[in-house]
This record gives sequence, structure tokens and C-alpha cells, in this order.
Amino acid sequence: MLDLPRNTEFNRRIPKQKFYENLDITPALKRCFIDQIRTVVWRNKIAPDTVNLAAGQKVSELQVFSILLNDGKLDEAVLKQIDREIPYHILFLLEYDGRVQAWIGYKEEAGSGTAAFKVNQYYHTDWMTPEELPLKLEGLDMDSVYENLVRQIAGETLEIQAATTLQEAYEKSVLRDKLVKQIATLEKKAWNEKQPKRKLEIAKQLQGYKRELDELGQ
Repeated sequence: MLDLPRNTEFNRRIPKQKFYENLDITPALKRCFIDQIRTVVWRNKIAPDTVNLAAGQKVSELQVFSILLNDGKLDEAVLKQIDREIPYHILFLLEYDGRVQAWIGYKEEAGSGTAAFKVNQYYHTDWMTPEELPLKLEGLDMDSVYENLVRQIAGETLEIQAATTLQEAYEKSVLRDKLVKQIATLEKKAWNEKQPKRKLEIAKQLQGYKRELDELGQ
């Protein structure tokens, strides 16, 4: 699906029990692994020793995991659990009924002095045929390859004007989502408010939030 070099092929099946047995997870999450996943295969390892790329400052390796689903549904918490157990950045390819969906997390070091990572946000494509999947390895080092894959999968979600880095685009997208929710809440309040003075105050707040949203390029 990604037309990766043969050197990157790993093709090792991972028992799904590895991600929940003997680990402190909820019964509900364990049930998701059992009911929603058929198989997990570690397809590829993208790293300086498998492709002609320089090492990155933040990304040392990018793993490609193929997850065959039982019914086309997967709880996002399952991906988070796998990301917690694998200390590398991961591109997930969900497969069901001959179609595929790419998922990737905006993954950062947890800052705890360990090799742990935290995923702040997942992005994904629509379901499509493997041939339609619009993913390419672009960049000269592992950092740029990872960032470009996130942007390709996120699409318009991270197309923020004046954002020069992936981190800046992510932070602005979070701010944009927050402003959209605040605007929707205030518009509902304005509709229900009966007192003219309070209605005017809400209108001024709305103008401020909408101005901030416009400055983000919306």
C-alpha cells in the first residue's frame, strides 16, 4: 500500500493478547481488543538502517502496523494502548472487507525522563481501497517523513495558515476547535438570553472569539 522498500519489511504477527494480558487496563478496553481485532501484523520498520534517510531529532523509527478488524470498527483507546506499549511512532493501517483506513497519532515524548510517549491527537483517512491511499514517504530525515505523513493523513484538519511546523499546526488546530465550541455555546446562550444588556455582553464575547478564529485563517 505504501510501496516501501523490501528492506523495511518486518511482517511479524503480534498476538493481540500482548497488549492487554498482565497489564493494568479496564475490562471494557480488553473487550475491545477481543471483539474488534482479528489480527495485528507489524508490517514495516522505517528507519535509517532500512531506508535512505537521516536520523531525526524526535523520530528514531516509524513502525507500520496492519490491523485486520472483525466488523470495521475500532475504539481509539485500542490504538492508544498499542502506542503506550511500543516506544516508537506508529502508522496504523486498519483493514476490513478489502478497504483500508490510515491512522496516525501526533505523538510526543512524555517528558518523564523515560522512553514513554503520549498521543495528543489521532488523525485518519476515510475508508478506501489500498490503491487510493494517498500516502508517500516524503522528506530527508525521519522527523520530516513522520510530519509529512501526519499532514497527509490529517488533510484539511492541519491546514492552518502561518503554521510552519507540525507542532504549531497541531496547537493551532486545538485552539481552533476550542474557539468553535466556545462560539457555538455562546450563540446558544445569546439565542436564549432575554435581558438586552446581557445579550449585548454575549455578542461582544462572540465578536472576540470570531475575530480570533479569523486570525487562525478560517
